[in-house]
Amino acid sequence: MNYYEQVESLIKNNEINKKVRALQDNSETLYTYWNIGRLIVEAQDGKKRAKYGDGLIKKWGYKLSLKYGRGYDYTNLSRMRTLYITFPIIGTLSQQLSWSHYYTILPIKNPNERNYYINRVILDNLSVRDLRREIKNKSFDRLSYADKENIEIISDMNSSLSIKDMIKDPIILKSNIDQNEINEKAIHKYIISLLEDKFLELGTGFALVGHEYKIVISNNTKNRNC
Repeated sequence: MNYYEQVESLIKNNEINKKVRALQDNSETLYTYWNIGRLIVEAQDGKKRAKYGDGLIKKWGYKLSLKYGRGYDYTNLSRMRTLYITFPIIGTLSQQLSWSHYYTILPIKNPNERNYYINRVILDNLSVRDLRREIKNKSFDRLSYADKENIEIISDMNSSLSIKDMIKDPIILKSNIDQNEINEKAIHKYIISLLEDKFLELGTGFALVGHEYKIVISNNTKNRNC
């Protein structure tokens, strides 16, 4: 059996399984795509040549997309190849990330930045939409210089974040308010009006108690904004 036939066999099995399963097993799909990437690389005579051998992927993508749909076109096969090249050990793939998560993250060239966003998905259970927003808002770029170095993918859900990890610097507030009209009251009203997005921007571990709440300091009751 040649490499193309092996790839098509994997796709057939995956497509059949999708039809008979009530809920798609993400890990099986992810491992299928990883193995397709591996076979593509091997068919292109290794990782070094795989970076430049797009002719084979274009040929396979055309044939496979006609049979099985756009999910196996040139772009997707290229991303499967990148998945294998980026994660050559299959055990390093996180089952908490779907193929759509990896598809979104793989174009990021900086390994520290890529690992940061993978960790965010694992720790914060980010949807693909949330992940795309984090990347668009340049969450990684707003970390301190030291925090951007030597980022490793976390191995379990027991890892915890510190307050420093949870708060971005700077925090981005997008508003159409005239800068000349911005004051403390306007900012407070604006944050409340866009509560969900702004708390997501702050990071994990935050909750809204209310617009104001009472605290007792030295037997004196004071109102504090939340």
